[in-house]
Amino acid sequence: MELIICEKPKAALQIALALSDGKTTKRNYKGIPFYEIKHKGDSITVGAAAGHLFTLAEKEKNKWTYPIFDIEWKPIPEVNKKAKYAKNFIDALSFLAKKATSFTIACDYDIEGEVIGWNILRFICKTEKASRMKFSTLTKPDLLKAYENKLPTIDWGQAHAGEARHYLDYYYGINLSRALTNAIKSAGSFKIMSTGRVQGPALKLIVDREKLIKAFVPQPFWQIQLTATEQNKKIIALHEKGSIFDQNEAKRLFEKVKDAKEATISDIKKKTSKQLPPTPFDLTTLQTEAYRCFGISPTQTLSIAQQLYLAGLISYPRTSSQQLPAKIGFKRLLNALAKNPNYTNLANQLLSKKTLSPRNGKKKDPAHPAIYPTGIQPKSLAKNQQRIYDLIVKRTLATFSESAERQTITIKISCKGENFIAKGTRTTKPGWHLFYKPYVDLKEEELPELIEKQIISVKKIELLKKTTLPPKRYTQASIIKELESRNLGTKATRAQIIQTLYERGYIQGKSIKATELGIALIETLGKYCPSVLDEKLTRRFEQEMEEIRENKKTTEQVISEAKKILTKILNEFKKKEEAIGKSLLAAKMEQQREEETIGVCPICKEGVLRIKKGKYGKFIACDNYPNCKTIFNIPKGAKVSPTSEQCPKCGFPIVIIKQNK
Repeated sequence: MELIICEKPKAALQIALALSDGKTTKRNYKGIPFYEIKHKGDSITVGAAAGHLFTLAEKEKNKWTYPIFDIEWKPIPEVNKKAKYAKNFIDALSFLAKKATSFTIACDYDIEGEVIGWNILRFICKTEKASRMKFSTLTKPDLLKAYENKLPTIDWGQAHAGEARHYLDYYYGINLSRALTNAIKSAGSFKIMSTGRVQGPALKLIVDREKLIKAFVPQPFWQIQLTATEQNKKIIALHEKGSIFDQNEAKRLFEKVKDAKEATISDIKKKTSKQLPPTPFDLTTLQTEAYRCFGISPTQTLSIAQQLYLAGLISYPRTSSQQLPAKIGFKRLLNALAKNPNYTNLANQLLSKKTLSPRNGKKKDPAHPAIYPTGIQPKSLAKNQQRIYDLIVKRTLATFSESAERQTITIKISCKGENFIAKGTRTTKPGWHLFYKPYVDLKEEELPELIEKQIISVKKIELLKKTTLPPKRYTQASIIKELESRNLGTKATRAQIIQTLYERGYIQGKSIKATELGIALIETLGKYCPSVLDEKLTRRFEQEMEEIRENKKTTEQVISEAKKILTKILNEFKKKEEAIGKSLLAAKMEQQREEETIGVCPICKEGVLRIKKGKYGKFIACDNYPNCKTIFNIPKGAKVSPTSEQCPKCGFPIVIIKQNK
């Protein structure tokens, strides 16, 4: 009997249905489903994991000592008591492996999927011999093709690179986190602190931006704005000098023109530019677009895309590719999408073209194409699933469309010897915009039809005072884009790294702000262990793992180098542990004070409302007790977040209360 090993139960079902000659028999072992089928007369069992079933851990527990390098793969339930579910998956695969005479790995074809499959082979099946299915969609044609063209072995380059990544991440994560936690313990407190190989440089980017914002000094400037109307359309023009930082100069120019009642069109320039269709989605561009269009976080987007993939609706989402190869069958895909009433008209428009060719991007992925819909009709999708699916379909359709054209009109207006500039932009040929509605983010700013030397009526001229703005804070979308541009982390891990920074209390808010603790961590590491934050070192390891994948380097070479670097870092850290701890503790206490402060008490107007802990849980009370006895209960298990806003009716600070599920 051949045992096909899949990464998830839903994938196992799809593969069983695709390969079966007819009947698919569902059975289970300890509640874990597996499928028995016949394929061309041969008996096949399709079983599943639940993602990673093994994790790295210390061979012997050493509590909070460091450095730790003596580690090994262990079943997840032995390491994480909350992962008891994994034991039944391990037992089920062990039960099936004993009956198998051959094995095929059908986990996701990427580094993580290879590690999952390899670990199951060596630790459960007690072999490393297996065939490998390679596919990018869970559709019947792709799965049949992948099975008939199985690779003779697993992808050893991916497997070794993946294992090296796990070792590096564990070494950095466990050792640096223990060092930080020990440091804060040495200062007389306790808090789980963490950083990592990519987490540190990622947080540094956010902290550096925060420092720029805090150091920013707004500069006043002035603009002179002319407002006119023609053909019932408003014309807004700015003085040709734009932003004027000399107040006296701005006032002089304003005094010269402020009483003008008319102006003359002195020049009109029209420029038409082409807008090429968008490229297909890779994971990062899908995440950034989903955040822009719907406010869905990158972590959520990946989760939803994975659900759509397992349902057979889209191709594999963890891809770096922005290219759609011809082998996916463009005409077949569009014909399938045309059967969906939501896309019938758009797909048919593209099918009427003589040739079908997507506008592919530059980015490639050796394992998978860009993200695209398979053409299978969705049956019932949740709101956000439907949103992400529609975004992927519209994006794919738009890549096959024509360029759009936009016309920019620049008008020079003469008024009392001074020139003002008005600009308008409009779409003259929608092209791909029609296919990407409503996700096209372009403003139409039309100006009235004007001719040179035409006199227009001036409604008002204003002297506007403005100030320069600080740099923008990162959003979850823009920070993962920044990490990608710097080659920090992987397409599949960047969103989770940012999520970890939130969970550790290092950052907060949709517009990401570094907390006092996050700033202190980066400043402390920068002072005592700067190499932990070194982007170049992180990028070097990323490059070396790619060289492992390409069989140019061995895992042992990279791991040995990492141990030497990390040992040096940790030895330096130990020498300065107390100073590091004091610095972090001060920041922790300050952040805790901020998080507990609700606002000024509107009753006594002297005390401050703070979150306090009592015998029966948390509550909010005025710190001017016993002079002021203002007090509020907090629901058990709820999280309270101050808003710095006040109720207009009673004057009490407004808080957000989130009840833990």
